[in-house]
Formats: sequence, structure tokens, C-alpha cells
Amino acid sequence: MSVKIRGLNKLLDELETKLGKQGMQRISDKALINAANEFVRVLKSEFQSFRDTGASIDEITITGPLWEQGTRTIKIHWTGPKGRYRIIHLNEWGTVKNPNPRGKGAVARAMKNSEKAYRDAVRKAIKGGL
Repeated sequence: MSVKIRGLNKLLDELETKLGKQGMQRISDKALINAANEFVRVLKSEFQSFRDTGASIDEITITGPLWEQGTRTIKIHWTGPKGRYRIIHLNEWGTVKNPNPRGKGAVARAMKNSEKAYRDAVRKAIKGGL
């Protein structure tokens, strides 16, 4: 089942005319930041199930809004002194020796569980900007 939305480009053009390019970018940045914070909250709760030292939770980092291939983006990654970015992929997908580690699929579960909250954060930022 698919849905076809008509008039979306017209609506976006009207909003851009009313608010300006910078106003639209400010609203989209606010929406991205709120949605990223909500995703990180859910991600941290998923990581609690296999917490050992808590370094994987402490090193979660959100970049500021940036342009990537013509799209406004926020990146969530792991940065810190303990180098947990090396372990996250292994923990998410497993290894040959340990195909099912504790917490396998935590990032995917967090993404799935935060979809509705993401949409709500975007909706709230757009309503607040108008």
C-alpha cells in the first residue's frame, strides 16, 4: 500500500516564501536536534541492558546540523578516550567467534523504537516555528 501526497512542494515553497530560507533552516535544525536527542535517549536505554563500564553510553556524541549531499543532517557517533567506536559495530552485528553478543541489534531497536518520537519532535518543531 502506498500513499501519494499532492501539493507538498507547493506547501514547502509557500513556507519558504513566508519564513525565508534561513527561517526554514532554523526550524529544520531545531527539529533535527530535538529528534536526535530523543533517539539518543532511547539508544542509552537500550544500551543499559548490556552495560559493563558504561563507556559506550558515555561516548555517544551528536554532531551539530550540517549539510551532507544536499541534505541537512545530524550524525550520532561514538567519540571518547576509550575508543568505543571500534566495538559498537562488533556488538551490533556480532563476530565469527561470537555471533550473538549481549545487546545485539541495540542500535536497530533504538531506531525502530524512536520512529514515532522522531516524527513527533519534527512536528512539534514545525508547529513551534510557525
